[in-house]
Amino acid sequence: MIAYVQGLLVEKTPTYAVIDCGGVGYMLHISLNTYSSLPDVNNDCKLLTHLSIKDDAHTLHAFYSSAEKQLFRLLISVSGIGPNTARLILSSMNPEEVASYISSGNAAMLQTVKGIGTKTAQRIIIELKDKVLKTDLEISSTSTNFNNNNVEEALSALMLLGFSKQVATKAIDGIIKKSTTTLSVEELIKQTLKIL
Repeated sequence: MIAYVQGLLVEKTPTYAVIDCGGVGYMLHISLNTYSSLPDVNNDCKLLTHLSIKDDAHTLHAFYSSAEKQLFRLLISVSGIGPNTARLILSSMNPEEVASYISSGNAAMLQTVKGIGTKTAQRIIIELKDKVLKTDLEISSTSTNFNNNNVEEALSALMLLGFSKQVATKAIDGIIKKSTTTLSVEELIKQTLKIL
């Protein structure tokens, strides 16, 4: 198993990075979270890795933080979640948000990720709820204590008003993070409309 790759970052895109280690270029599949943390090209870089082996390919997935790597490994342990889906989840939200949604049972937020339906979101929560709490991932208390029904209702209302699910979800999530109290559905919608 390759634990990490360290060397010169020679190429980076939102989906992969190439690190030159002693004349060998490793193509590493990354999430948007890792991409945003990468240094500029031609700088030294160290990424934690997970080797995914299939019949037709050996793929190295890379992570800037150990929290993201931990969560990736938990996600791919769930039946029906492969490395690409796990990477998509980690590109849609940061590891702390994913951990918070899992620990609080917020299936609606997980379903905002393309390809994650109701059954898959519920399976992720059932299989990982206890495991997430045992990791060293920071779980945001505001997201954990927030009323999931309020979030779902506000999201539905905003979608009826014509906003895309992804845009509305990001806006609501930002409001929840800043809020110190539990907001009603109406307050959530009003505050979200101000920033959309």
